Amino acid sequence: MESKLRSALFDIQKGVPIDQVANNIHWKDFEGLVAEILVSKHFEVLRNFRMKKPTMEIDVVGKRLDVTMLIDCKHWKRMSYSNLKIIVNKQIKRAEQYIQNKKNMTVVPIIVTLYKEEASFVNGTPIIPIFQFSSFIDEFYGNLEYMNTIEK
Repeated sequence: MESKLRSALFDIQKGVPIDQVANNIHWKDFEGLVAEILVSKHFEVLRNFRMKKPTMEIDVVGKRLDVTMLIDCKHWKRMSYSNLKIIVNKQIKRAEQYIQNKKNMTVVPIIVTLYKEEASFVNGTPIIPIFQFSSFIDEFYGNLEYMNTIEK
């Protein structure tokens, strides 16, 4: 684990608010922070999962209990609703590509952001600010019916 990410996790354990910590780290460490939160919740995690034909990358893949979260991490200041729609549609396409050669799988495209955005869902895809990500995971399985799931 990179030293800046380790330092960020230490600050969070010391009580520094997660969104404050996340604001002060590099975007790559932000992806690592998202992955570490999933690991702490007993998910199997892959970072920077690459697919070919067409070439696509998923920032963080988290799997537990036969459901796979496909997460796009956005370490940006703010996003307009139209930009969020574009980001969500690209993540849905990545999810469709990811599941294409799989069997008996459910995937959920998710966007994790630095700050709270105006929309909590776009096309059924959750837009989760980092400070709510841990509680989102805690409630994830009970709320699957409200999310855009892709099954094969």
